Amino acid sequence: MAFRWGRQFHSTNTAVMMAQNGDSEARDRLLREFMPFILKTASRATGRYLRPGIDDEISVALLAFNEAIDSFQTQKGGFLGFAETVVRRRLVDHFRHHRARGQEVTWTELEVEDEEGDVRNPALDRVAEMAWNFAQEEQDRRQEIEEFQALLGRYGITLEELAAGCPKHRDARERAIQIARTVAEDRTMRQSVTQRHELPLKTLAALPGVRRKTIERHRRYIIAVALVLMHDFPHLREYVLGQGAGDR
Repeated sequence: MAFRWGRQFHSTNTAVMMAQNGDSEARDRLLREFMPFILKTASRATGRYLRPGIDDEISVALLAFNEAIDSFQTQKGGFLGFAETVVRRRLVDHFRHHRARGQEVTWTELEVEDEEGDVRNPALDRVAEMAWNFAQEEQDRRQEIEEFQALLGRYGITLEELAAGCPKHRDARERAIQIARTVAEDRTMRQSVTQRHELPLKTLAALPGVRRKTIERHRRYIIAVALVLMHDFPHLREYVLGQGAGDR
């Protein structure tokens, strides 16, 4: 699994090493980037769907992933395989503790007392904040997708058709995305899409390096990407542009 943020990071292992050396930004971005992986691993271990901000198992899994960052050694192989093992083990410990005490696991062993005598739990506070942020981002993504789906409907495009018509190869995606960028950045072509709900085929085909066949084959995808670039869809924009920069 490639680590996709920042071109200076060549692998997940590299980012983990940076976090171990005190790079807090690298650690936070690891936790954010792999939140879906953490949730998936925790859900598999528990055998049920987990809800961010509600289920304690997510907090256990996040703390375990953070522990895995600290204890990982490159000679152990890939980080994600190691992290999955740590997360599963900590969840097993959580279940055992829960059964033994007949109540929820407490985190008193992580509490610290500040200079004013107040007891705080910084590790759990951080986990709770990240879980809440992730839940909020998921809600924003769902809302974006619903708005995008409604917008596509005006152009006679469904999400199913869009997924089926997405260029399979990276080079084809990059060409289609570049055409969409050209449309989104040109006022006349942008108006052709928003007012007539059509791509300006003749204008685009006259551009250097653009083939009419490519435009016609990926028409729905180009329109959809252009709409993402022309509207306030930050999550979809990040996803689409990430597709264009993906691995070959």
